Amino acid sequence: MPESPSSDWRLRSVRSRLLAIALLPMGVVLPVVLGFALFWWLAQFDALLISKANDDLIIARQYLSRLKERGGEQLTALAQSQAFADAARSGGIRRLLDARRAELGLDFLYLVERNGAATPDPERKVVEAALSGRPETALDLFEQDEMMRLSPGMAERARVELVKTPNAAETDRTVETRGLVIHSATPVTLGDGRRAALVGGALLNGNLGFVDTINDLIYAHGELPAGGQGTATLFLGDVRIATNVRLFGDRRALGTRVSREVRDAVLGEGRTWLDSAFVVNDRYISAYEPIVDGGGTRVGMLYVGFLESPFRTVRWTMIAAVLAAFALAAALTLPFLLRLARAIFQPLEQMNRTIAAVDAGDLSARTGNLACHDEIGLVALRFDELLDGLQARDAELRTWGAELDARVAERTRQLEDARRQLVMSEKLAAIGEITAGVAHEINNPIAVIQGNLEVAREALGPAALDVKTEFDLIDQQVHRVNMIVTRLLQFARPDEYAGYVEQVAPGSVVTDCLVLVRHLLERAAITVETTDATSREVEVSRTELQQVVINLMVNAIHAMPEGGALTISTADEARSGAPGVAIRVIDTSVGVPSDKLEKIFDPFFTTRTSGGTGLGLSTSYTLMARYGGSITVESEVGRGSTFTIWLPVALSCSDAPR
Repeated sequence: MPESPSSDWRLRSVRSRLLAIALLPMGVVLPVVLGFALFWWLAQFDALLISKANDDLIIARQYLSRLKERGGEQLTALAQSQAFADAARSGGIRRLLDARRAELGLDFLYLVERNGAATPDPERKVVEAALSGRPETALDLFEQDEMMRLSPGMAERARVELVKTPNAAETDRTVETRGLVIHSATPVTLGDGRRAALVGGALLNGNLGFVDTINDLIYAHGELPAGGQGTATLFLGDVRIATNVRLFGDRRALGTRVSREVRDAVLGEGRTWLDSAFVVNDRYISAYEPIVDGGGTRVGMLYVGFLESPFRTVRWTMIAAVLAAFALAAALTLPFLLRLARAIFQPLEQMNRTIAAVDAGDLSARTGNLACHDEIGLVALRFDELLDGLQARDAELRTWGAELDARVAERTRQLEDARRQLVMSEKLAAIGEITAGVAHEINNPIAVIQGNLEVAREALGPAALDVKTEFDLIDQQVHRVNMIVTRLLQFARPDEYAGYVEQVAPGSVVTDCLVLVRHLLERAAITVETTDATSREVEVSRTELQQVVINLMVNAIHAMPEGGALTISTADEARSGAPGVAIRVIDTSVGVPSDKLEKIFDPFFTTRTSGGTGLGLSTSYTLMARYGGSITVESEVGRGSTFTIWLPVALSCSDAPR
């Protein structure tokens, strides 16, 4: 099916195109570009944060490497000093080492010979390297008993109670007793030419100065936004042994553990972690890298990071600012663009409305004067001139057509009236002829029956009482036959049976009819509801109107053998400008099929299966038509039927038009 012109116009209208031109840049293109720009900026922002964390980790790594180098340099300087040489010759090395240990900030400092006294830690690679003539420094893991031999105080300082930490891996341990030590050794030659190694170490457990120095090196220059917080941590395994991360208040988070995710990646796989991570109680942009001992085993982690929430705030603030700027720009730009588009499509729409009005038949519609004086305004002016010419031609054609239609309508009406009168005359003539014959043939036998019935009663005398019931039945059936013949004659020659015409109130007629059919209503268990809303009277034979209403009520009662509701209403109702009265008889019967409604007023047509002649409705229709009225029917199968009697009201002097 082809599209209608209206739908086609909606799909391809200039208005739609102009609005698209005006709105697409600000409503679609720019938001998409802005979205991609924001996405790219956020990605770059996140990459920048990760890059900063990586740079901070490099500084921390360099500082740790510098500490290791300085430890080795201090031992080498001591071993090559004159004081050490003098102490070696005089046998006062132990006193010298005890004095220099505190000055150098070491937790232990001793001399080891390959031959002679037992080596405290001969398995350490730094010691082996020094005994082989090569200075060495490394991070080594010391067990508690080994630290007790070297320095009982160091073992006590290395002890850290573990704190339950969210997101950390499950563990049964409650305390960390091992120590992470910057372990240095340098070769020395004693006075008698013996080779030995000078060994020293500094414990990193609880070394807050180490992490505070890293923090100052990285975050002391105000690079973080307001509320930002930089942190640094040294891990032994997954336990924080030196940190400036706060647990609560001023308490440092010593003994807390890294999350399982970070532990598996850094300690388990040896990867450097550069991403957001959960640190103790908040998320930080974090950088972790593994720490290996002298043997290449991963024994801990070095961490730096800064609080993520201030940067999230900066990110959302930036997004909100960009969106607000875009919204402001759209609010300022869109009205201007829409005004420009409206200046073009409004004249076109006005012309389109004019075309639609002309198409609907309003040839007087015009576009009129437009505010624009461009090419569109000129087209509208020429269009109105064309419509003026079209309207003049149409007026001429309509005048000629109206005259032709009037002539055709008058001739058609005359032919229709003649045809209707001819058909009705033929029907009535045929029915009259049949009726006359039937009446003649039936009345004579009826008269004989009635005469002989009277003779039988006189002949039987008192004995007639024994068959009184049978005689009464014969009388009733004879009367019934007479009524049938009378109805036939009334239909065929209604003028001969016309009653006295008088002013009748329809409501009173309905009341009288209800009294006459009350026994039928009660027997059929039908409820009746009446409404009298008319204020007018009609000129009609009261008897004939009563006959018609009773006929409709009886038909309704027969249509509701199982009971139902009967509604009878009267109301003022005008038809074709003529005042009148409508009497409606509404039932709740099974209804009449639509194919039978057209024949319901035809003579001898009935929907009853027994007892109906088919003359009731046709006779009623003929009676009402004689008074200028009509009977109409509306019916719906399963819901019921509505018969409407309409009669015109005779105009009084006050009602007559002036």
